[in-house]
Amino acid sequence: MNRFLLTGVLMLTIYGRLFSQNIDATIATYAEKFPQEKAYLHYDKTSYAPGETVWFKVYMMEGINPATESKNFYIDWTDEKGTIISRTVAPVVDGVTNGQFLVPADYTGRFVHAKGYTRWMLNFDSTFLYQKDIRIISNTAAQNNYKNTQPTSIGFFPEGGDAVAGFVNKVAFKANDQWGRPVKVSGTIVNQAGKTVDSLRTMHNGMGYFFLNPKEGDSFTAKWKDEKGVVTSTPLPSVKTTGVGLQVSTVAEKKYFQVNVSPGAQYKMLHVIGTMNQYQVFKVSKDVTAGEFKGVIPVSQLPSGILTITVFDDTWKAIAERIVFVNNDEYRFVPEFTVEHWGLNKRARNDLQVTVPDSLIASLSISVTDADIDTDSSHTIISDLLLSSDIRGQVFDPASYFTGNADSQARKVDLVMLTHGWRRFKWDDVAKGKLPQLRYQRDTSYMVLSGRVFGALPSQIKEAGSIILIVKQKDVESNGFKALPLNADGTFRDPETIIFDSANIYYQLMKAKGVSDVSVNFFEDKLPPFKYNDPAKGIFFNPSKDTLGFARHARLADQTAKLLKKYEGELLANVIVKSKTKSPVEVLDERYTSGLFSGGDSYNFDMTNDPFANSATNIFTYLQGKVAGLQINNAQSQQPSLSWRGQSPGVYLNEMQTDLSMIATLPVSDVAYIKVFRPPFMGGFNGAGGAIAIYTKKGGDQKSEPGKGLSNNTVTGYTMMREFYSPNYASFKPENERADVRTTLYWNPQLQTAPGKNKVLVSFYNNDLSKSFRVVIEGMTADGRLAHIEEIME
Repeated sequence: MNRFLLTGVLMLTIYGRLFSQNIDATIATYAEKFPQEKAYLHYDKTSYAPGETVWFKVYMMEGINPATESKNFYIDWTDEKGTIISRTVAPVVDGVTNGQFLVPADYTGRFVHAKGYTRWMLNFDSTFLYQKDIRIISNTAAQNNYKNTQPTSIGFFPEGGDAVAGFVNKVAFKANDQWGRPVKVSGTIVNQAGKTVDSLRTMHNGMGYFFLNPKEGDSFTAKWKDEKGVVTSTPLPSVKTTGVGLQVSTVAEKKYFQVNVSPGAQYKMLHVIGTMNQYQVFKVSKDVTAGEFKGVIPVSQLPSGILTITVFDDTWKAIAERIVFVNNDEYRFVPEFTVEHWGLNKRARNDLQVTVPDSLIASLSISVTDADIDTDSSHTIISDLLLSSDIRGQVFDPASYFTGNADSQARKVDLVMLTHGWRRFKWDDVAKGKLPQLRYQRDTSYMVLSGRVFGALPSQIKEAGSIILIVKQKDVESNGFKALPLNADGTFRDPETIIFDSANIYYQLMKAKGVSDVSVNFFEDKLPPFKYNDPAKGIFFNPSKDTLGFARHARLADQTAKLLKKYEGELLANVIVKSKTKSPVEVLDERYTSGLFSGGDSYNFDMTNDPFANSATNIFTYLQGKVAGLQINNAQSQQPSLSWRGQSPGVYLNEMQTDLSMIATLPVSDVAYIKVFRPPFMGGFNGAGGAIAIYTKKGGDQKSEPGKGLSNNTVTGYTMMREFYSPNYASFKPENERADVRTTLYWNPQLQTAPGKNKVLVSFYNNDLSKSFRVVIEGMTADGRLAHIEEIME
């Protein structure tokens, strides 16, 4: 009997050690291979009118450092029904990016919802994606009514996870309205006999706690009333007969944990693990036959952020958990700004100098707005990236926990820790060594021109070798002609071409014998829009109590809308300049050529105005017999060949040297201008045989669409990053005569500092009305420190 008992104890010991090692190894794997990214958006202001532009900058972190692995960031902008209004795709450089979103002029909703994410974030809990409801300004009463139509809600949260009989339990609570705003409540806690065991009262932002010392079989009810006097009875979570409780206390600058064990619990060895940013930061084990387990939390050695403390039994099953906020204030850097030139008068100039400590590499964003419009300072880069992005549920006014008295704020933020969920491991999976299943690989490269060919056999793809692309980008004058090598699976990639906005791409296989119907799927790695999206209902929004500021903002927005309507379609008077008339060829030469390709001893051909140009099968057929001494062999069954004075002329497409096979497949209808330089040509290598320079048509030329007759796709790449318009009243421009009621006076998301270059000067002009300005500067350093400053210039 004793031998079997000893064997069982030995097996349990070995089993426990194996599980301990497995958990350690799995946590390390999570930290190394499954790090969590989080994002924050800095906006130029709090609310917007229909027709206005939302300007923003994205800051991303992974643990305590900038998130530099993911290269693409997505934002879905949705209305109150969850319908996507627009989608932003932006390239991420060193953990930051920026962009803009235009609120539709006919938008009638109260909010627009922004959801931001990377591909990598989609592998994990969607609760931790970036979410925000942006308020849309309207003068209608229905739009601006935030009255509660639903009863106050309240939740109760025993410390450690469960209320357990046999010792004193701390139970926290949180009360809020339908908009997530805190509600003050008061009342009593009664047991099953109706006897009062403690009082219930709000301590901060709708949160508080009370104590219970339950016995086996006890049950409790909260009888409480809200600010309106509505009385409600709410049953508390049931009491467990046996188990453990986890409590955390703060004494001076130290934090302690205590594990209480109920008298009837059959625990011998308990283990406590602390994790932070998915790294294991401490681990202790103890025989608890004495009934309790105490320890010191090494907070001074940890970075600021959320620490998760988990209690395991001797089989490594998680039985209690608690989160603690660590604030060592090492995360902060403080930019300074000085006003070099004041200009509070109408349309006066202002110069601000922003300075950061000289040793830091920092990326900053700055907004300057009318100080008297509504503002919401409840969310900052610090509060979101250190606190609210790592826990479940809405945190009301998270920025308030990072200002004021440190001891007082520590007590208040611990109420948040007690009443909110957090990013936990699935400990059963961790104990088994089970890792997350990835649905999306990380975007470690930018969204460059790429695709895959369909409809061709592997042998045909191999024979073709390359694919010819004609890329016509929106707002880009010249067309991009490219010959890209094909991989065996039909894929191709051009790491040097990044497309912004939209483009038409015409394509053809280089050697298309027997291939008549191929198609190309471009940007296979780009995420498609979600089928179901979050509606903009105001859940992710802290309503402002600044009714005067909102009213002023609404008035200015209304004036702006009227001015836009007034000036819509207004054109400047035509300015006619008389000059010597140039020939069409001279105009083409000036428009298309540069450097050594400009002018020179050459034959020049205006393809746009030559009525016979499009009858030629290719460029070489067109040139045959037109240039004395240039011999062209253009037999269809052979590769074209050229000879001039015994040498082969160089061939250039848009002044880039290329090969004859590519030019042979170039549609004549896409060519605007050809220059044939007599030997010798000094503008490139091997110019002894002269040169042929071919130029494709630019925007504004009279032409058919590029690649006419070729298959084509319309694709969208990155969202175009536009520059914030800031008027310059130091110079005369007709548009400066218009009324100026801008509420955002200046926005710049791309302030950069580096050692030796730690000062940045920004300038802007006042509008016609503002008497004071609100300046908000946020930023992140290369080593992960964060900054938020907000000042009023008056």
